[in-house]
Amino acid sequence: MHARRLLIGVVPLVLVATACGGEEASTSTSDSGKKLDKVTLTLNWYPYGEHAPFYYGKQQKIFEKHGIDLDIRAGQGSQKTVQATAAGQSDFGWADTPALLAGVDQGVKVKSLGVFLQTTPASVQSFDTKGIEGPGDLKGRTIAGTAGDALSKTFPIFLKKNGIEESDVTVQNTDPAGKIAAVISGKTDGLLGYASDQGPTMQDKAKKPVSYLRFSEHGLNFYSNGLLAGQRTLASKPAVAERMVRAVSEAWAAAAKAPEPAVAAMEGASEQLPPEAVLSEQFATTLTLLHTAATEGKAPGVNTEADWQQTIDVFAEAGMVTKPKAVGEYWDTKTALKG
Repeated sequence: MHARRLLIGVVPLVLVATACGGEEASTSTSDSGKKLDKVTLTLNWYPYGEHAPFYYGKQQKIFEKHGIDLDIRAGQGSQKTVQATAAGQSDFGWADTPALLAGVDQGVKVKSLGVFLQTTPASVQSFDTKGIEGPGDLKGRTIAGTAGDALSKTFPIFLKKNGIEESDVTVQNTDPAGKIAAVISGKTDGLLGYASDQGPTMQDKAKKPVSYLRFSEHGLNFYSNGLLAGQRTLASKPAVAERMVRAVSEAWAAAAKAPEPAVAAMEGASEQLPPEAVLSEQFATTLTLLHTAATEGKAPGVNTEADWQQTIDVFAEAGMVTKPKAVGEYWDTKTALKG
């Protein structure tokens, strides 16, 4: 599923009132009489476990505390979210960093306000019975992947770092929606996916334990999902952007301390919402991705320039960034949380 978030969605996002409306359309009043800024946040995909902090933060009035009336919207892929946010169709977006890097590379006017999933969930996922416990176990295997997405682009780098030739592994080009089915049916030995997404779903469907060969545990790490805004929003609503960053960070910190209530807050979020057991496992895995060694112990969403540079370098090597720019061209340090 997650790979689809890196592809351009086919359903256009509706232009929201805050992008074109006047004062009446852009504010509301809380039950206590507090004036709030109406803010739209478009996710990278339909709601799943990773998104629990947003719903929990809204339920617990964390966003309201920061003067924000939050409207959470499903997305149709990280690239689509990046483009819609840059165009002002959404005030803020939640998207994969590779999609943001590629967008900026192509001239899309958008910046990250902070990456929250700083350890990549990129992994080879397979049933335990396949015995894929280390990179060397991939030799001679067939893995489902989607041509052109961030996973397929970085997989050769992962193999190289672990002394494996690309020719030792067959990557079968598979539609994102069909990767889980390919593994369950035995057509492939595993799939390229995100540990916080497909694995729990595959395990739930097949009722068989799933193993994860994580890129980050074998020499390759890069930034994943984070908060972003269009440059027009940053120029016209800098105070709102600053409050949004702090509200999101507080919501993530609160959800990390109360994972069960956070997942429960997602009830009714979408008709496509996974079962609660899957949501819980997705969020539990997500919580293992919040920091790198440089940000351990800091608030969620605090980034470092060195981690950003490492991510840019990885995707330049992968060919997803053809004209690498300075870190400040991708990450808005003025609005970002300070460590």
